[in-house]
Amino acid sequence: MNSVEDVGEQLVGVFQNPGLLLGIPLALAGAVFMSLGAQYQHRGVEKVERLSGSQGTSGLSFDQLRRLLTRPSWIIGTLMLGLAIVCQLAALVRAPLMVVQPLGAIALVITTLLNARISGHSPTKKSITAIICCVGGIFLFVFFAALFATEREVQDRELFVILAILLVVIIVLGACWLVLRHRMRALFYVIGAGVLYGFVATLAKVVIKRIEAGQFEWITAICVIALVAAAAVGAYFVQTAYSSGPPDLVIAGLTVVDPLIAVLIGMVILGEAAAAPPWALVIYGVAGAIAVYGVVNLARYHPQVLSESQEIGITRGSDGGTATTNPGAEQAPGSEETDRP
Repeated sequence: MNSVEDVGEQLVGVFQNPGLLLGIPLALAGAVFMSLGAQYQHRGVEKVERLSGSQGTSGLSFDQLRRLLTRPSWIIGTLMLGLAIVCQLAALVRAPLMVVQPLGAIALVITTLLNARISGHSPTKKSITAIICCVGGIFLFVFFAALFATEREVQDRELFVILAILLVVIIVLGACWLVLRHRMRALFYVIGAGVLYGFVATLAKVVIKRIEAGQFEWITAICVIALVAAAAVGAYFVQTAYSSGPPDLVIAGLTVVDPLIAVLIGMVILGEAAAAPPWALVIYGVAGAIAVYGVVNLARYHPQVLSESQEIGITRGSDGGTATTNPGAEQAPGSEETDRP
């Protein structure tokens, strides 16, 4: 009985916390901008592949990256993702990392609806089940994280640990990309980007807090450099993932892997779950496993992935009824002026 009363008191405390009341709406707004930005960037990557006559599934070339900078759709998507980052950082300042990061999962629902409308690939029962697992697992986690998450000042020793782990992660991902990139598919790039963005979110929160406290010393500068490096590698992985998978699969991976990594850092290194009882930790683990299961199954059963792997002609929702059997086929350069952005 006491445990039920404790949870009730925690719920009341949540709604009396002004940081959470402001941080959660900001995180949700960031999720909306993220979904729109992902759709536009995916469109830009597809067009660059068609115009260059080569796919970027094993890594976008320098020429393809240069072409992206001239695509209006990709630029619009980048601006929207920039707004998403601003909202996310503002939310991180107001609320605990464990609460803010997982709320990006709402972007998966929005992106799924947008991609179904644009690509003409309606979600199947298996893909819908996978999406429900992704969003349901993450929101179950958020609910209990909001009850018990606490914040405290990050010490230099903890920062050294985070930076050391990030360095190892970048080295491992870089080695895998160099050796196995011709065999890699969207799931590798999505997971890699999600892991890196989890570190980016953590370092961003630390840097903002230290700047606010007037503590911009040498270790803070190192955090900024590490943040930029991780964000750059993560962004490259995301753009490559767009060339080998649909945008909602990319968003699914990011909105699950990113918060899980950030939360693990918050729990294990920063001590944000120090006040959580043992049963809450079990719920965290179960919820995270459900979300990861959803991502893996979405990668296996996404209708667009299955369709393109079998080279089935699908009528595109925004192509005026024209069926395409090879989405990566080269488009004549002269048609660029009449193409969509």
